[in-house]
Amino acid sequence: MKSILLILLAFLSLGCRQSVPSSEKDILFADVSVLNPSDGLLLEHRYVEIQSGVITGIFSAPPEGISYTTEIDGKGKFLMPGLAEMHAHIPSPPASREHVEETLLLYLSNGITTIRGMLGHPSHLELRQQVEKGEVLSPRIFTSSPSLNGNSVRTRGEARAKVTQYQKEGYDFLKIHPGIQREVFDELVATAREVGIPFAGHVPVDVGIRQALNSGYASIDHVDGYLEGLVPQNAGVNPAANGFFGYNFTGLADTTLIPSLVSLTRENKVWIVPTQSLFERWFAPVSADVLLKDPEMQYMPVTTLTNWKIRKEQSTAPATGFTEEGWERFNTIRQKLIKALSEGGHGMLLGSDAPQLFNVPGFSIHHEIRGLEEAGMSRLEILRSGTVNPAQFFGKEDTFGKVAEGLEADLILLSENPLDDLEALKKPEGVMVRGKWLDRKTLDKKLNVIANSVKNR
Repeated sequence: MKSILLILLAFLSLGCRQSVPSSEKDILFADVSVLNPSDGLLLEHRYVEIQSGVITGIFSAPPEGISYTTEIDGKGKFLMPGLAEMHAHIPSPPASREHVEETLLLYLSNGITTIRGMLGHPSHLELRQQVEKGEVLSPRIFTSSPSLNGNSVRTRGEARAKVTQYQKEGYDFLKIHPGIQREVFDELVATAREVGIPFAGHVPVDVGIRQALNSGYASIDHVDGYLEGLVPQNAGVNPAANGFFGYNFTGLADTTLIPSLVSLTRENKVWIVPTQSLFERWFAPVSADVLLKDPEMQYMPVTTLTNWKIRKEQSTAPATGFTEEGWERFNTIRQKLIKALSEGGHGMLLGSDAPQLFNVPGFSIHHEIRGLEEAGMSRLEILRSGTVNPAQFFGKEDTFGKVAEGLEADLILLSENPLDDLEALKKPEGVMVRGKWLDRKTLDKKLNVIANSVKNR
């Protein structure tokens, strides 16, 4: 009788265990190699769990007792943080909402899950909020103010008023453009410090690189002002005759002055966004017709491509003083600056300036990556410039930039290890933006829609 009772109890216990439902989660990347650019270590055969847009666990074995709505086979693949495009542009009115969303999708399709808009507009504040609520499929958005330049802030009073206004309206930072006079710039800086809003972008000629660095830029983009800063003071040049980002002063540049500028950059904790692709595509000896053959041009309207061709040919016409030999010297100095700033400066941020001449949103980041590698930056430092460095720049290390428990699920799945070849970043197997998974098939379908849509524009 006792043995029968024990058998019955065992049966009931087994039945109870089987009737308890397993817990359910959203997504699991199964048996994947996890790459974190923060340390460059590769963790193989990991199981990465995503719930409500957040990484909730990274395991060395399959989780037991859990079922997943979506399980992604990561065998032989590599999972890393999404990239940041730190010199992006978002279309503004009168651009249609369709055009805006197409641009955002172009960024996403290339693994870019964070963008820093560098020419703000009031519509971008609303868009940023919609993206935060999940109402628009888009990378995370940080947006600058409208342009502060020699026309928009001509007096100290205008500078104080605009800076105060943009801070109250909620822009993430101020965008500095050329043309601002020194005393106006100083007022702008003082007001920005008072109200607590950072500023970034170009270096006005009347300010100069050394004063700009000492004034506390959050970032200097395009390596602007640095080549001019290599011209000895006794050269007696007119600073306003510098040409395209200092091109006219190439022959006067003393590269032995690079270390002092790098040191000043580090001391003032100024980040650098090189946008090197701009100087290897727009302002470069390669012809517009060659660039127009790049596959990504299918995603841009014909009218845009036509305008790009006209502007490029005007910018590099012989009458402007542009020559291939001069460009080679100019680009060599830029590469030396980029390498030195990467090795000894405060830090680098990945940014290509898109959309800009022959820089298609998303796709241009790969041209930028190649340019940085050719300048001498290591693959790991390039990956950091697009992941952990932007997170640090924004003070968001606990939000994005790594594959770590508790961070938002902004991820790229790759078929090859980018530390072996950065070309692996060009066509991700899929992209996840705050937990929303877009596989390669979905991305290609959306890209085809864009290509067909722009044909008649």
